[in-house]
Amino acid sequence: MFFFFIVNFGSQTAFLSIYLSGVTRVFDVLVDGNKVDTVNVSVSNGYADLSGCRSSGVLYRPGDVVSSDPATCSTVICSQTAVLQNSTSGSTERCQGNGVCSSDSICTVAGPAVIDFHGQQNSVKDRCSYSLLRIPSVPHFQVLAHFQERRRKDVSFLDRVTLQLDGVRVHLKQGGRVLTNLQISVAQPPPSSNDPPCLSRTQLNDSLLTLNSLVQTVHGVRLSKDQTGVAAEVSLSNFTASVFFDGSTAQIHLEGPAGPSLQGLCGNSSGSLSEERLSEESSTSCETQYSDTEDTTINCTKVTQRCNLLKEAPFSSCHINPEPYIAACTDTLCRYPDLDGLRCRFLEAYARACSLKSNATLGDWSSKAECSPPEGSCQDRTCSDQEFCGEKTAGGDTRCFCRAIFASKYREINSLGDPPVCNPNSASLTLVGCLLEDKGIDYSVLRLKDPTCTGQLDQQTHTVTFSFNSTNLCGGEVTNNNSQVIYKNTIVAQNLSSDGITRQDQVNISFSCIQTQLDIQTVAFRIKSSAVVQVISSGPWNYSLTMKAYADADRTQAVDPNAEVRLNQKIWVELDTDGLDENMVAVVTDSCWATDQASPTASRRHYLIKDGCPNSEDRTVRVEGNGEGTSNYFSFNMFQFTGSSAEVYLHCKLQLCVKQDNICVPACNGARRRRSVWSQSGADAFISMAWTA
Repeated sequence: MFFFFIVNFGSQTAFLSIYLSGVTRVFDVLVDGNKVDTVNVSVSNGYADLSGCRSSGVLYRPGDVVSSDPATCSTVICSQTAVLQNSTSGSTERCQGNGVCSSDSICTVAGPAVIDFHGQQNSVKDRCSYSLLRIPSVPHFQVLAHFQERRRKDVSFLDRVTLQLDGVRVHLKQGGRVLTNLQISVAQPPPSSNDPPCLSRTQLNDSLLTLNSLVQTVHGVRLSKDQTGVAAEVSLSNFTASVFFDGSTAQIHLEGPAGPSLQGLCGNSSGSLSEERLSEESSTSCETQYSDTEDTTINCTKVTQRCNLLKEAPFSSCHINPEPYIAACTDTLCRYPDLDGLRCRFLEAYARACSLKSNATLGDWSSKAECSPPEGSCQDRTCSDQEFCGEKTAGGDTRCFCRAIFASKYREINSLGDPPVCNPNSASLTLVGCLLEDKGIDYSVLRLKDPTCTGQLDQQTHTVTFSFNSTNLCGGEVTNNNSQVIYKNTIVAQNLSSDGITRQDQVNISFSCIQTQLDIQTVAFRIKSSAVVQVISSGPWNYSLTMKAYADADRTQAVDPNAEVRLNQKIWVELDTDGLDENMVAVVTDSCWATDQASPTASRRHYLIKDGCPNSEDRTVRVEGNGEGTSNYFSFNMFQFTGSSAEVYLHCKLQLCVKQDNICVPACNGARRRRSVWSQSGADAFISMAWTA
C-alpha cells in the first residue's frame, strides 16, 4: 500500500510518501505537464523538497541564477525560500559596467543642514567645527566643516571646509579663497636621557593660493576654481574624494570599493552631533545657544511650496530622494530671510548631486525655478573673521556684513566701535567697518577736525582707527576742568564735492580722554632712605613719581641712609615724574612742608614752598625748574623741630599744568625773610625717605 502528500509552507513545497513495501519507486514531478524533477523513494517513509521559482514560464530551484546583467549590475536569483530576488547597486554605489559595484556616495552640507551619504538629514545649531568625513582605512585623511552665524544669532551656516591629509591642511573659504598650510613634526629634547625624543606638531602660516580652471596639485591635493566655486580632489589608496564649495554649500563625492566604513557627519548624520564635534578646532563658546526675534516677513507656506519644486519636473527625473533636501530647504528658509541667494541654494545643491550621481543634467531647471545660473557667492571678496559676504539687496551687489553675535554688543548701545584708547600722550578711536557700512558711511571720507588726519584701515580686521597725539593734535582740544585735563577731537565726514553738495550722511563722532591731575595726590617722606618711588594711577593713565635726596648741587651723590646729616647741612631734593608728555604738560610743585609726625595734617608744620615759591621766611630754600617740565628740584638746610624727636617728615603737593595757552612757571617776587625754626647745635640727625600716600 502507498500514500503520498504534497504540502505547502508559504512559498515552499514538500513531497511526503508512506510506502509499505521495500521496493524503490521513482516519481516524476510535473508542473503544467512539464517534468521539473524526479524523486526516488526507497524507504517506507520519505520526503523531498519540491520548492522552486518560476520566471517567464521557466522553473528554477533555490540558489539558481535566473538572470544577470553586468552592464547594470542587476541579478535575479531564486532564493533559498523559493522567492525571486533582484539585487542591484545600492543607493551609495555605482555599477562599473562589468558586474562590479563601487562606492558612489554624495554628502551635501547646505547652510546649517547636513544630508549624509545615506540620505539622512540633520541640522547643526551651534557655531562649532565638525568632522564631516573620516575613513578608518585611511587614518591620515579627514574633511572638517566650520559653522558660523550670519544675519541671525540662532541660525548657523557652513562657513568654510578644511581638508586634512598627511599634515597638510587646505582651507576652502567664502569668496573662492583657498589657503593651505603644512604641519611638520619637530623633535624636542626628551625629559631624561633614557627617554626617546618627543615629537611636537608645528603648523606653518596659511598661504593664499591663486587658482583658476586649470588643475593645480598642492601637497597631493588637486585644486581648481571656476565661476561656480572651488574644487579639491585627492586620491586615497583605492578611493577618490572630491570636495566642492561655493561659499555656502559643500558637496563631498566619494568613489571607491563598495561597502567601506565611513565616519563623520557624512557617514551618519542622524547620530549624535556631539560625537563629531571637534573641540580643538572650535572656540570655547561655540556651543552657546542664542535666541533672536522672529522674522515676521517670512511666509513659511510660500517657502514650503517653493522647496517642493524638487518633486516636480525636471527634478523628478533624478533618482536621488528629494525629501531630505526639501526638509533642509523648508527648515532653513522658514527661519532665515530669503537673501544671499538662499532661495535657490538647496535647488542648486540637489541639481548638482543629481549631476554627480548620474553624470547628467536636469535640463533648464534654473529657468523654471526662476534662479540665475549657478555661481559661487562673493567670488574674490575677502571679509574678516567677524564678517560674512552677503547681498545688499536680493540678487544685488555684495559686501561684507557684520556677523550677528559680534555686532549685537555694539547695536545694543548704538555704537559704531570700541571706547577710546587713552595713553599719556595720545588718544585713538577705532570704528568697525561693517557697522559703518550698515549706516551707509564710507570710511574713506571720514576725517578728524584736521582734514589731513584720516583713518587707518586694518586690512585683516576691517576696522578703521583715528588717532592724535601731543605732537600732532589733528585739530583736537586740550582743556582744564577743575582737577582734570581733557583731550578731545571729533570725527566728521568731509565734503569732497566741488559744487557744495554731498550724498553722505552727516557724521559727527566726538571722543575724549580725561587725565586726572595730581593736585589731590599728597606724598610724604620720613628721612630714612635716600629715594622713594610711588606709582599713582589716575583714570586711564599711570604715573611714576620719584622723590630723591642728594648731598650735592649737581645731584650726583645720593644721600646714603647710613650717612650722618648734621643740622644746617644743605640737602637737595628732586621731584621727577615718568609717564607724562613734557610737550603738553608741566609739573608744578605747589607746596612742600615739614611736620614732626607722619601725618601731613599734623598741627606742627614748617613750610619750605608755598604757592610754588620758596617760603620767604626760610632763606635757605631755593626752587629750580618749577613749572618748566616734568621734573624740578629744591634745596634747604637741615633742621629739627624744637622739643621733639629727631624725626622730620616732608610732604609735597604737586599739580599738572597744561602748557597750551597757560603760563606754568610760578611768579615769585618779594623779599625773603629768615626762617622761623631754629636748630639745636651739635644734635645728630639721620635722614631717610619713605612715601606715604
